[in-house]
Amino acid sequence: QLQASGGGLVQPGGSLRLSCLASGNIFSISDMGWYRQAPGKQREKVALIGSGGLTDYADSMKGRFTISRDNAKKTVDLQMNSLKPEDTAEYYCWVRTGGNDYWGQGTLVTVSS
Repeated sequence: QLQASGGGLVQPGGSLRLSCLASGNIFSISDMGWYRQAPGKQREKVALIGSGGLTDYADSMKGRFTISRDNAKKTVDLQMNSLKPEDTAEYYCWVRTGGNDYWGQGTLVTVSS
């Protein structure tokens, strides 16, 4: 019900843009966001965005990542700049409605030279 795309291999210092589309049967979306999970580590918050556009970033992503959303299209994007090897992880989009949380399937981002 959440389709994420945009992952891939990028060199350190490069950029990627992740996109996530909520399917038509997901309504009344409040918060949207991105989480990530690196091998051997717990899933962590990357960035969240509320329905009014208020954003919340993890400290290590501030100034490098930008989250945005299109309420009409039910999409949430993550622009990632100045990528570092430690950003390598599976990235998951997340959406909250009044009564449910939805997770995307994950898209792999690999930062390596």
